[in-house]
Amino acid sequence: MGRWSVVGVLGAAQFVMVLDTTVMNVSISQVVEDLGTDVVKMQLAITAYTLVMAAFMLTGAKLGDILGRRRALVIGLVVYAAGSLVTALSPNIATLLVGWSVLEGLGAAMVIPAIASLTAGNYSGTERALAYGILGGIAGAGAALGPLIGGWMTTNLSWRLVFVAEVVIILGVLLMTRVIRDAPVPGPRPGLDHVGVALSSAGMILAVLGILQSSQWGLIEATDPPSIGGTDLAPFGFSPVPFLIGGGIAILIVFGRWQERRVTAGRSPLLAPGLLRVPQLRAGATMLISQQVIVAGIFFVIPLYLQVVLGKDALQTGIAILPLSVGLFVLAIAGSRLSALVAPRRLVQAGLLLMLAAVIVLFATVDLELNAFGFAVGLVLVGGGLGLLASQLGNVIMSSVPDERSAEAGGVQGTAQNLGASIGTALVGAVLIAGLATAMQANVRANPALTPDVVAAVDRATERGIDLVPAATVERLATDAGLPAAQVAGVVDAYEDAQIRALKRSLAVVALFVLIGFTVTRRLPAHRLTAGPPEGGVGAPAAGA
Repeated sequence: MGRWSVVGVLGAAQFVMVLDTTVMNVSISQVVEDLGTDVVKMQLAITAYTLVMAAFMLTGAKLGDILGRRRALVIGLVVYAAGSLVTALSPNIATLLVGWSVLEGLGAAMVIPAIASLTAGNYSGTERALAYGILGGIAGAGAALGPLIGGWMTTNLSWRLVFVAEVVIILGVLLMTRVIRDAPVPGPRPGLDHVGVALSSAGMILAVLGILQSSQWGLIEATDPPSIGGTDLAPFGFSPVPFLIGGGIAILIVFGRWQERRVTAGRSPLLAPGLLRVPQLRAGATMLISQQVIVAGIFFVIPLYLQVVLGKDALQTGIAILPLSVGLFVLAIAGSRLSALVAPRRLVQAGLLLMLAAVIVLFATVDLELNAFGFAVGLVLVGGGLGLLASQLGNVIMSSVPDERSAEAGGVQGTAQNLGASIGTALVGAVLIAGLATAMQANVRANPALTPDVVAAVDRATERGIDLVPAATVERLATDAGLPAAQVAGVVDAYEDAQIRALKRSLAVVALFVLIGFTVTRRLPAHRLTAGPPEGGVGAPAAGA
């Protein structure tokens, strides 16, 4: 078979990973209805999926060193396919969490680092840079086709069939993995740092769980804390959230110290401490986290706006999101070609400028009536910006280390990617839900047509948060409560305005992370990259840093 068959096989595996997430995003409303759940629990499922990947990505990368990278790819694909099958058959949200969030997440934690390291092992020089560009383009194609495929199948058949199709695709990929050359890992086979696995996964899970639950439990002051045996878990009246986030960060610091201790003792660490001191790798990973917060935030907010606020079905949602997907695909390909002429720093900065302009346009056009042209322009700009970033950051990270460190670098890349996605979904979702309740309360209090009894009832109903539902649901609940028609109309108007204000608040968070991204770009390489680490190897400063 041809030399480029390897990147074709690896690209097919990557395509499934990207397709999976976009399908679930455009199918949110239908999944909620089929499984008898709500948007908050779907936010949990989406966050848990990326969080499981982030928590175990370093472990997956290390297993690639222990088992061999091709074998790790095969095992990961088998686990992923099993998760897809369980997801397709899910009768409830708990089973979906097991199949999609846990099994697929664990499978992807082995597949993603293996893709990165096998690409580095099968190509070199300019071919490697091109291979990473092709993978970026394939990821763009997955983002472009995912909403359409998922939307069409969800509307006309079932969202479950998408996951059945994933199983079939993965079986085909497994049959083709024999074309991939797997270079042996130099030196003695490392052992798995079980303590490091426990510390790294626990730290990330606690920190992101805290962010995820901040809208329900309260950020600082306890609003609706969890309870055990009837006793609220609210230390000194505070929400558990800051304790979870602080505890997660503390555990990650302990993890770093443990890795240094392992190295000093001459034992194999889960993550070599010196790796994160490589300026180019650190800058690329930090930028990747910012990128994924933006991606996750956009892909969480926009489908909810289209489906819950505007009432579009999954297919209409996929069609509406198509401009974003096309922009991503086109500029991911263009960005890989421009890599031979323009430094990564400039391309990433151009991408961030496009995304900043996009968020401004979306902020101005999101309303109860769809401004089709302005909305499409905003999505094209978002997609174009993401495409430029996607075409650069993989090569920035993987070219910062020698080939023998490629699995570890791939683990860092996957961890950053999915940690950013977890934080993005959790943070933007928390801002959306909290903002909805706050805006609803403010709106009913400011409406003189609503009686004090109605205002008090809304305050009681929203004091512990409020779910994002269609306005028709609020209208039905208000009517069933026996309110007069004028009062019902006032409550519905307040809720519709609260939806838009909450969505715009969420977009403002996305814009904040775009601005944060600009502060990171100054440490990205200011010279053109092909492949291989900067002169001096691991630990050498990145040019222009």
